[in-house]
This record gives sequence, structure tokens and C-alpha cells, in this order.
Amino acid sequence: MVMSVLEEMRIRSLGVIDDAVVELSPGFTAVTGETGAGKTMVVTSLGLLLGGRADPALVRIGAKNAVVEGRISVPDGASAVLRAEEAGAELDDGVLLISRTVSAEGRSRAHLGGRSVPVGLLAELADDLVAVHGQTDQQGLLKLSRQRQALDRYAGDAVAVPLAKYAGAYRRLRAISTELDEITTRARERAQEADMLRFGLDEIAAVEPRAGEDVELAAEAERLGHAEALASAATAAHGALAGNPEDPEGIDATTLVAGAHRALEAVRSHDAALGALAGRIGEIGILLGDVAGELAGYADDLDADPLRLAAVEERRAALTALTRKYGEDVGGVLTWAEQGVARLLELDGDDDRLGELTAERDALRAELGGLAQALTDARTEAAERFAAAVTAELASLAMPHARVSFEIRQTEDPEGVEVGGRPVSYGPAGVDEVELLLAPHPGAPPRPIAKGASGGELSRVMLAVEVVFAGTDPVPTYLFDEVDAGVGGKAAVEIGRRLAKLARSAQVVVVTHLPQVAAFADRQLLVEKTNDGSVTRSGVKVLEGEERVRELSRMLAGQEDSETARAHAEELLATARADR
Repeated sequence: MVMSVLEEMRIRSLGVIDDAVVELSPGFTAVTGETGAGKTMVVTSLGLLLGGRADPALVRIGAKNAVVEGRISVPDGASAVLRAEEAGAELDDGVLLISRTVSAEGRSRAHLGGRSVPVGLLAELADDLVAVHGQTDQQGLLKLSRQRQALDRYAGDAVAVPLAKYAGAYRRLRAISTELDEITTRARERAQEADMLRFGLDEIAAVEPRAGEDVELAAEAERLGHAEALASAATAAHGALAGNPEDPEGIDATTLVAGAHRALEAVRSHDAALGALAGRIGEIGILLGDVAGELAGYADDLDADPLRLAAVEERRAALTALTRKYGEDVGGVLTWAEQGVARLLELDGDDDRLGELTAERDALRAELGGLAQALTDARTEAAERFAAAVTAELASLAMPHARVSFEIRQTEDPEGVEVGGRPVSYGPAGVDEVELLLAPHPGAPPRPIAKGASGGELSRVMLAVEVVFAGTDPVPTYLFDEVDAGVGGKAAVEIGRRLAKLARSAQVVVVTHLPQVAAFADRQLLVEKTNDGSVTRSGVKVLEGEERVRELSRMLAGQEDSETARAHAEELLATARADR
């Protein structure tokens, strides 16, 4: 099976490292060196590449920024490739290039495949590419939530499927409960809003406004208010056009135009142009007659009744009272009324909605209880297998009498969901509290690993967990920092052996101070400082043959040239080769 491999890291101006290249390979790589030589910077560098927190204190004194670059070969179709391509990154012949820069002022930049990307994207890719373990990660394993996540990860679909169903029902229940709380807590406000809407709708209904009525009434009020002047003007204009019966000798426009038309009609046959003018004067006469007739009708129809004007003004006042409250004009008032009716129906339906939501909530709580029970059953079954597998691994790590088990428990809560005939508290991941227990020797009661394991035992428990994970949910690359802390002798040999086993299915990089562990590595890297206290390109080198024996001798006895240490180192290497 083709898997991702971390091929190389270049580290510049990070901590004690000036400029160094760490060349890695598939299998098991051990990183060794004197205390303070900068071995842990390898872990720190990889953490930065994988989206870890940027600490300006990591930048080497005198440098403007620290830079870490990494090359990871990734097989086609891997989820990390797809996610990187979505972000616009390009692969270089199947290799993903990652870069992280941290300035002395604390600013941080990330690049992926030649494209600037958010640091959070690197953290997303890390989940699929590398598992980093150090002393802080051991502390993380002590958290109950992490222990539950570890169990769920081991169980795979057996837990993932019921957990997905449970999570969906949980989200629906939360949404319904939120809506119920809103309806209940805002009941008084909603009742007040409904009363105000009813009052407003009744007030509008009493007036019964029509669309555009305010504009029509304004025009009528203007006309009625000036009725006498309008009538006088219309009568005068009519007299000027058609004559005044009371002044038979008066000259009017209609008579004058008629005379002009007769004069031209008498001679129009002699000149076509004059005939055309005669026709136009005839049209003017007809138009004058029409206008005069309309002026006469206007004057006759004009209503100058003061009672009608009073009625119009009263109606306008009623409409104005509505527009002051509900809209800029009558159209706005009618829109408010339409929306008010819809809102009132919604508010009046709250009681019905309350009953529906309550029934749905109760049904969901019952469903959630059943799903939680199925999830608990799946975890219980997986916990037995997981504990047995980790216990078997511990036997290979010089803890033959240790026993690992899980306690899966629930907390009673009157407001919780019913599981197994009792109400228990629940959350987005179910009702279970999962705790990993360790009995280090026969007769010892199982205790939480935070209390029942020493530092060295905790390291071995963590390693055993990862070896078990490697067979069910493998990660391409594992990086261990001080996984062998607090152990030595036979236990150290067994840790080296199990790391070598893990490296058969994954890339394993271990920062170690134990020769028993380093001897099992396929490749050993030495980190050493120069005379000025920095690590340069020449300070990280691959050890082979005699150089590796000398380094193991130093790790064993602190003396590279000790014959006894050299013999022991060669024996360790021979044992490791035979085991592989």
C-alpha cells in the first residue's frame, strides 16, 4: 500500500538551529544527540508545519524570522491531496511542499504547494498525515474527552454510524428546545404584541380606507374650497368664447372666428393655400365650440355645497389619524394592515405550535434515549476489544502483568434523557463518560491512568494505544518525542521493538535519548552543535557503520571510545537486526 512519507525538513533560524536539513525516510528513524543539542526542534518544526501555534520566542536571536519547509510525498487520491488542490496548491511530482514562516514580532505565514493559505488549513491536513506525540500529548490522553475519542476512533463504523444518527437527533432536539424556550420566555411580549396588532387592525377596519382615497379627497377639498372662484372663471371664459346672453351686442371669439371662416370660404377656390387656412380656421371654430360647451357644463356641475366640503375634511382627518400611526399614506396603512393580519395569525398560532413542539420534543427525547443506548452498547463492545489489544501490547513492553480496562458510566440528571430506565445527562457525543483504567500489577485495583501510571508507564500505555490504532486506523507518519521518558533496561528494548513493529505499516520518527530504542531504527540521525552553540547543515547527519556505533556508545556510557560500551552497542544493533 502506497502511503504518505515525510521526506525532508529544512529548518532555519529556529531555536538553536541556524540552518539545517533533516532528511527522513520510510520506516523507523531515530533522532539522537546531546541534551540541548536541538533534537526537540525537530518536533517543534513539524508542529509548525502542521499548523501549530507560532511562538515568536522560537525565532533565533538576531534573526528576523524562522522558516520551516517540508516535503511530503502523497499518493494520488489521498484526502490531503484533494483538500490541498481545493485550496489551489500544486503538487511537484507527487510531493506536497509546505512552508511556515514565523517573524520575531509574532506574525505567521503559511504556504502550501506554492500558494499562500490559512494556517488552519495545515492543521486540517495534519489529521490525515501525521500523529505527533510528546509529553504534552500524554497529558492530553489523561482527559476523559480524549479517551472517549480514542475509543470511538478504534471502534470505527461500529460507533461512527450510531453516533452520526445520535448527533442528528441531538441537533434537532436542541433546535426544538431553543424554539420552545423562545416561545415560552417571550409569551408575555407576544401577547402584548398581539393586543397592539388587534387594536390597530380594529382602528383601520373602522375607517375602511381605500387605496388612493387620500389623494382623491385632497383634490376634491381643493376644488370645493375654491368653488366660487372656479365658477366665476368658467362663466367668464364661456362668455368670451360663446357670448353672453345678457349682452347681445358683445363680441365673442366664436363669432369672430366664424366671420373669418366665411371671408376665406368665399375666395378659397381661387388659391389652394388660402383654402387650407380656411380649413384650419374651421377646425378652430369647432374646437372653440367644444371648449365653450365643456365650460358651460363645468359651471353647471360644480358643487359648492359647504356640507360636502365639511364631509370631505372630516374623512381626510380620519385618514390622517391612521397615517400618523401606521404608514406615510393610505397605501402604507393598508400594507401595515396586511402584514399585521399575517403576524397576528402567527402569534395566535403559538399555542398550537407550542403543543406541536412539545410533542415533537418528547418524541425526540425518547428517540435520543434509544440511540444513546445503542451508542453505549457499541462503545462497551469496542472497549473490551480495545482494552484486550492494549493489554497485549503492554505485555510486549515489559509490563506483562498490567491490565487495561475502560469504565463507561453515565451521570444521573432529572433533566436528562432516559437510558436504561433512568434519566441521565447527555451531550453531542452521547451519554457516556469513558475513562481508561490501568492495573499495573496483579492485585492492584484498576485506577485512572492519571493516578495509576508512572511517567514511564504512561509512555508505554500511549505507545501501546498507537500500535493498536496502527492496525485499525493507521496514520502515515508518527512522530514521538520522549516516548521513552522514565524507562530503561528491558522496557526500553521492548519500546524499540514495538516502534520497529509500528514502522512496518507507517513512517515512525522518534526523538530519543535511549540507545536501546535508537538501535532498532532503520536510520539514525545525529543532531550536534558547532562550537558557537548553533546547529548548521553539517550538524544533522545520517549515522552509518562506525559512526552509529560511536553514537550508541556515547548514549550508553557517555564515552564514544569505551570498549565495553562499543561491545554493548554492537550487541544492541545485532539484536535489532535479528529481530527485524
